[in-house]
Formats: sequence, C-alpha cells, structure tokens
Amino acid sequence: MTDAPLRGPQQMSVVGCGYLGAVHATAMATLGHTVVGVDADPARAGALASGSVPFYEPGLDALLTGVLETGRLRFTEDIAEAADATMHFLCVGTPQQPGRHHADMSFVEEAVRGLLSILKPGDVVVGKSTVPVGTAADIAERIRASGASLIWNPEFLREGFAIEDTLRPDRVVFGVGPTDEDKDALEVVRDAYFGILTDSTPVVVTDWATAELVKSASNAYLATKISFINAMADLCDIAGGDVVALADAMGHDARIGRRFLNAGLGFGGGCLPKDIRAFMARAGELGAEGTLTFLREVDTINLARRDKVVAATVEMLGGEITGARVAALGAAFKPDSDDIRDSPALAVAEALHLLGADVVVTDPQALANAARTSPQLTYAATAEEAAGSAEIVLLLTEWQEFVDLDPEVLGKAVQNRRVLDCRNALDPGSWTQAGWEYRCLGRPGVGR
Repeated sequence: MTDAPLRGPQQMSVVGCGYLGAVHATAMATLGHTVVGVDADPARAGALASGSVPFYEPGLDALLTGVLETGRLRFTEDIAEAADATMHFLCVGTPQQPGRHHADMSFVEEAVRGLLSILKPGDVVVGKSTVPVGTAADIAERIRASGASLIWNPEFLREGFAIEDTLRPDRVVFGVGPTDEDKDALEVVRDAYFGILTDSTPVVVTDWATAELVKSASNAYLATKISFINAMADLCDIAGGDVVALADAMGHDARIGRRFLNAGLGFGGGCLPKDIRAFMARAGELGAEGTLTFLREVDTINLARRDKVVAATVEMLGGEITGARVAALGAAFKPDSDDIRDSPALAVAEALHLLGADVVVTDPQALANAARTSPQLTYAATAEEAAGSAEIVLLLTEWQEFVDLDPEVLGKAVQNRRVLDCRNALDPGSWTQAGWEYRCLGRPGVGR
C-alpha cells in the first residue's frame, strides 16, 4: 500500500442488489461512502429504497434503515443515475443455466453493457460476482476503451453472517491487471475499504484469474469436505461407527480442522451446488475435463443424502408412508436464512409428499418462499403446530429453536414419538428419555 493520503469517502454504485449487492451497498454506505444501488428489478429496488430487505439476513434491516436516513444510500433501476460514481461494484448473480451445469452469464453481460454506457476515464470497476475463470480479462478488455480499470474482489459471504463477513472479513483478495493504471486502481479500492482493512486482515493481491478461481476453489473444497464426511456417515451406518466422534477426532488434526465436518442432510443453497457444477463445466471448456471429475462424485454423494433420509423415514414408519403425517422442521437450506434454493430440507419434504405422505412444514423464516415454490405442501407457523398428530418428526434444518425444543412438550402434540435427526443436532439422551424413538445419520448405536 502506498503512503499517499486516503481519498476519503467516495461516490460508488453497486450494480445488482440481490443478496450480495444489497449487503455490500449497505456496508459501503455505513463506512461513509455515497452509494447508489442499481437493480433491474423495479420491485427489488423499490423495496430496498423503502428500507425493506426482500430476504432474511440478521441485522440487515436495521443497518439499511439507519444508513438510508443519512442520505448516503439510495436505490434505482436506472443505471444512468450512477453516472457520477467513480467506483462501480459488479454484484449480479450467476445462476445455473437450466438443463446445464454452466453458469448463466446473462446478468453479468447486461450489467457490463449498462456500465459501458456510463464509465468515464479513471473509473474503477470492482468485480464481486462468482464467474467462470477468464471473465475478468474479457470485461477488462471491454472497459479499457472507456479509460476505466478492473479489480476482481471475490466475495466470501456466509448467509446469516453477511454483515460480519463484509465489514470484518477473514481475508480480502484483489485480482489486479498488469498495467500501472491497474495498480493505481488497486490503491483506490484499498482506500475505499479503509474501514474494513486492518493490520490483522489478510490481504492477497494476485492476478485476475487467480482471484476468480479463489471463490470457485474454496466452494469446491468446502463441498468436498461435506460430502466426504457424509460418505463416512454411510460407512459408519454399515460398520457401526459414530460419525460425530470420527469427525471430532479428525478435526483435532490441524491439517484438517473440524469445520464443515458435520454429517447430515448435505449442502444446498444458491452457491455451493451451482458453483461446483459451473467449475466443472468451465474446466471442460478449458480442455481440463479430467481435472475436476471428482466433483461429480461430490455432487452425487450430496444429492444421495436426500434419498437416504426419505428411505429412513419410510423405514421408521414401517413401510407405510401413504397418508402418514410427517412434521418437517425446516425449509431453508441452512439456519439463519430464508433461502430455499436447492434446499435439501424442502427436497425431502417434496419427495415424501410424492410418496403419499401428509407433510407439514415449518420454518422460522422460509415459509413464504417455500409456499411459493412448493404450494402442494402444508405449512404451519410453529413446530408444535406442525407436529400435531404427526407419526414422525424430521429435523431438516438445524434452527436453534428446533434444537432447543422440549421433547416432552412436543411429544404431547404427536401421534407417535418418532424423530429422525437429519442434522445430528439434537441431544439423543433427552429425546430417548422422553420416550421418543430417536434416529440420526451415521450413528447407528445412538438412541437405540
């Protein structure tokens, strides 16, 4: 970092105000910058402008409301209103293409076209979207004609902790081009992050391609770690081992670590599943088809967890699934989120419904989203309501309020005290003591 004085608050735009963009725009305005959030969806832009966050993220509503009152943040659907900004964050989504593993780059393309209409010499574009490697070089080539520069700064947000991860990140990666102008742009972005970068914040400065790969590689590794421990859970079920004790023992090895070694229903959401598939697809396009073939097995193991839970449910019901009332605790793909994209919890509920079960779903935050995508299911506001006359209870998302349920109290609502702990999150002793038939994954000797 140079010894030049900080430039102070800057004028910025955030293009794409979904989960990533809304959080980033709010955080940048909180740091004192003047920010205009641009989103092509007028309903989303309007909701954010009124202080309403169109998704659940703990703490974001209050932070957004507070910063809107300062006048430093506003939202629009017209990118022309961002023409006065000198820094533009690219935060649009890259969902999976229907019927293919490839990333859908249409939103990135639309955003870049919009930026080209307003860029000025000296402007800096900061890419944060998760994109196939090689995208940054292509964007940089296109914006250079406007005299603008590109820095690639991947995001590493965890849903439920997005504000913390933005303002106090565990690392910051900057992908920088080869020219002097690119290096100058890096210093501009460093200055913009003056309230984020501390002496203890790890900062990695690299090239564009490596910065793009960091996000894809990180998600691929985490997905692999989750699928590995779930494969071990299957082995434990056969061999009579305890996957939780196994994970604890492995986690003491500093080379491995304990995080992401929780066996259960597997991963979902809007990042890991589509990112590992897009990573495989891009490797194939680059002529490295065999390099990431192991990710196919990672994906297969993960999806098979859902089938395993369905089969275990049918088994616990004695094979009589038709008409059986099933209480499904959880719809979101993880706790502290209302995200149901590729949710294992919702997939299990839908599969049981197709088999003829009467499935009642509850979730603290994701009910509205689930009801829109899966209207065939029944929904309840509370765990107690969902469990009414249930023949089996499934813990599908490990919300703390589900983990803390009193098994004796819940037992008064059900028809049969059977529980399948699909996240290995409940206390087996408490549930068995309360007269429940308790079963979990990868721990065949527990609760029996």
